[in-house]
Amino acid sequence: MSMRLDHVIIPSHDPIGGAKLLAGLLGVPWEESRGPFTPVYVNETLTLDFALRERFEGHHLCFHVGDADFDAIFGRIQSAGITYRSHPRGEDDMQINRRLGGKNLYWQDADGHLWEILTVSYARADSPLSATTA
Repeated sequence: MSMRLDHVIIPSHDPIGGAKLLAGLLGVPWEESRGPFTPVYVNETLTLDFALRERFEGHHLCFHVGDADFDAIFGRIQSAGITYRSHPRGEDDMQINRRLGGKNLYWQDADGHLWEILTVSYARADSPLSATTA
């Protein structure tokens, strides 16, 4: 089966600010307005549509990236003065987690969304699809 995620609505108190920040960190394009959304174009197939909302719970989104992209994003996080951590919960320890032979880190935005970048996917190690995607 051929399937891919097309878009995700990201609720925000400040869609333009949130989209601009994320796009800048990831090094991808964005638009101030497309209909009711402020889109961030992650790649050729995935758009994150920031949308103005009053109440919402924070989301957790993770990007699987290569080593060079990880280092570039990490550099932009540091340059922006954004605190980060090596685990999804707890204090911002300003550390990179190096489990499973890769790298990952988390940061939280002003809307309470938890963003993650990683170079090795720990979510797929023993999944039912791992034999078909190897």
